[in-house]
Amino acid sequence: MIRRPVAPPMNGPRFNEFIQSPKVRVIDQDGENLGVMYTREAMEQAQSVGLDLVEVSPNADPPVAKFLDVGKYKYEAQKKANIARKSQKTQEIKEIKMRPNIDDHDYDVKMRSIHKFIGEGDKVKITLRFRGRELSHGQLGMALLQRVQADCAEDAKVESYPRMEGRQMLMVLSPK
Repeated sequence: MIRRPVAPPMNGPRFNEFIQSPKVRVIDQDGENLGVMYTREAMEQAQSVGLDLVEVSPNADPPVAKFLDVGKYKYEAQKKANIARKSQKTQEIKEIKMRPNIDDHDYDVKMRSIHKFIGEGDKVKITLRFRGRELSHGQLGMALLQRVQADCAEDAKVESYPRMEGRQMLMVLSPK
């Protein structure tokens, strides 16, 4: 009976009969370098110990293979990837909407939110909405955004300076 290998692994390292190079540098389960040998011979040695031959460095010349348990190796690699993904902080863009004739107390509340968002490492997009006749007084909006910029100067930098887009003026701040 001819034993044919099942489909090659789509993800993860190649192991046993899926290793394509004729020779590999072999490292045993204790980390000892056994030298360069034929893949078939290395596979037989790994099976005699009850482990698989796993290609750990396929780009080396010759590729490096190690005696490991494939399931355990994949599990640990997956676990490591999950921990790396959890510790990674994605930067979000938070939006604060204002009006050009905003009251002082409302402005202070919005500024507290901006400082909180920047402290958490997020970018802040400040949108200034103009309605009706306010649109003809663009300088009021520009003055307000410059005030915001001055108040956030210690912990934020301007990523995109104030610009008009239709009936609104936009500015983006990012943490320093």
